[in-house]
Amino acid sequence: MIEVISGSRCIDCDICVAVCPTNVFDAVEGGHPVIARQSDCQTCFMCEAHCPTDALFVAPLAGPAPVGSEFVDEDALGVAGRFGEYRRWIGWGKGRRPGSLRDQNRVFTARLRS
Repeated sequence: MIEVISGSRCIDCDICVAVCPTNVFDAVEGGHPVIARQSDCQTCFMCEAHCPTDALFVAPLAGPAPVGSEFVDEDALGVAGRFGEYRRWIGWGKGRRPGSLRDQNRVFTARLRS
């Protein structure tokens, strides 16, 4: 579930607002978008995947993070390198290696064909 929009990383491009299939975000004129309907988040990671500045953190949870969770602490997430983690994993962004190149499923399917 979407938990954090980093105030220091966000460039107010509103791409997250545009790509969210469940309309979780609201654009704010002259400011950062806000998480307006967190309960509608389907944890699809589309916003994090499309954010050009890795300003979003989607927690791998089906519901909101509990109070005091590391998943809502912007500073801790930054230190841990969690912003844009999904985007790095799939290889989106300049200088990143596509995640499909790390997929080992071909090894499994090759065994099935033997």
